[in-house]
Amino acid sequence: MFRSEYADVPPVDLPIHEAVLGRAAYFGGHPALIDGTDGATLTYEQLDRYHRRLAAAFAEAGVRKGDVLALHSPNTIAFPTAFYAATRAGAAVTTVHPLATPEEFARQLADSAARWIVTVSPLLASARRAAELAGGVREIFVCDNAPGHRSLTGLLATTAPEPRIDLDPAEDVAALPYSSGTTGTPKGVMLTHRQIATNLAQLEPAVPAGPGDRILAVLPFFHIYGLTALMNAPLRHGATVVVLPRFDLETFLAAIETHRITGLYVAPPIVLALAGHPAVDRHDLSSLEYVISAAAPLDARLAAACGERLGLPPVGQAYGMTELSPGTHVVPLDRMRQAPAGTVGKLIAGTEMRIVPLDGPGEDLPAGEPGEILIRGPQVMKGYLGRPDATADMIDAEGWLHTGDVGHVDADGWLFVVDRVKELIKYKGFQVAPAELEALLLTHPGIADAAVVGARDENGNEIPHAFVVRRQTPDGPTENEIMLYVAERVAPYKRVRKVSFVEDVPRAASGKILRRQLREHT
Repeated sequence: MFRSEYADVPPVDLPIHEAVLGRAAYFGGHPALIDGTDGATLTYEQLDRYHRRLAAAFAEAGVRKGDVLALHSPNTIAFPTAFYAATRAGAAVTTVHPLATPEEFARQLADSAARWIVTVSPLLASARRAAELAGGVREIFVCDNAPGHRSLTGLLATTAPEPRIDLDPAEDVAALPYSSGTTGTPKGVMLTHRQIATNLAQLEPAVPAGPGDRILAVLPFFHIYGLTALMNAPLRHGATVVVLPRFDLETFLAAIETHRITGLYVAPPIVLALAGHPAVDRHDLSSLEYVISAAAPLDARLAAACGERLGLPPVGQAYGMTELSPGTHVVPLDRMRQAPAGTVGKLIAGTEMRIVPLDGPGEDLPAGEPGEILIRGPQVMKGYLGRPDATADMIDAEGWLHTGDVGHVDADGWLFVVDRVKELIKYKGFQVAPAELEALLLTHPGIADAAVVGARDENGNEIPHAFVVRRQTPDGPTENEIMLYVAERVAPYKRVRKVSFVEDVPRAASGKILRRQLREHT
């Protein structure tokens, strides 16, 4: 068993809005959130006051403890206000991908039993259709303005009293993001107030922050990585978060220069752009002190090249998953130059790890031996919503979460993730479940069988590659027709990027797809 070298941290038994904004009065007029496109700013005092007023308005509208509110928005300075207002009103927040199709959105609404939606006017048509398909939604609010819908700004005028909700941080769910786990279709991950808040405390010794830090939030808040690294963690410590709604390289670089950004939390595609795009040389990025990448594997050579170009240590990595609130490992900021190439970091405070054989029960493996990574700690999720069997498959009786990732630890305790047992595809940091795409492909009248695996494109990104068995018809579907069929029915990041036609899909006697055989042909 491997244990963190950092001292254990006590559980943070606070609602997440208190754990993050408990010192907002102390930070007062210091900027908390800045819109990176137009400069609009919320101070800590305003963020604290606005989220309390909005919580009162939500409660007045009928939001009650135990309700679920769906937050369906790109990154804006209103997103944190809505999130903390909902939790203060007693609701759990299920975060929704802004580009989800109405059908995908509706499935999440129905599965989570969400009764409320907060969205933005450009996404309103999708939200309305999803609410219609799912049923049970009482009201759709908008962050900006739209006819027929109450706006968050308008709700701030309420004179209703601030709700006083008796929350149990250890049991009550604060966030309900959706994850595919190691395989299968997306499932609601129940993360309690204590789990999320404690994970912030666990990360603090390795990646400290303070009022002098300026963090650029371009990765989405709806993803647990963005929710933790770009929203909860910096706001807990009085840092300033500069918010961008999407990644555009010129806007991103200009924001770093204009706002004197000190820290970046990114995914590998952004590291690739920073390492190689000529636009980087046209901007003053000298304020940057570090870059950390997570959500997908990062090539060690690319990490070094990016650091060298920016005059920084190699890009550090972090490791975790939605089911772990999400962090378990990170390269500490004070050891980024000493960290071995390719490592995803050291165990954070209060976290234990085992490396176990891939071929069944046996003795735990020592340093240097690759095996499946198991994690235990206070950040392990409460479970999958309404899926006790899936939860039991993921977390064993002793509390160890089986990540489905293959890794090894060196003699100094640095973890290296080398492969995946799990079938999940990570396209630019977003989870794509093969089973979901396979089920969709089989609805095409010209497809008899299908399997989807992860493959690498020319930029090193993992992409969904479909192997398709066509029905015996004169005019079977072409590769482009199949990719278009999928693209019309899923969010952009889930699209099939390559199709190969095969005579049959290899399967075990049990019927399980032998994906490893297919990967040999990608």
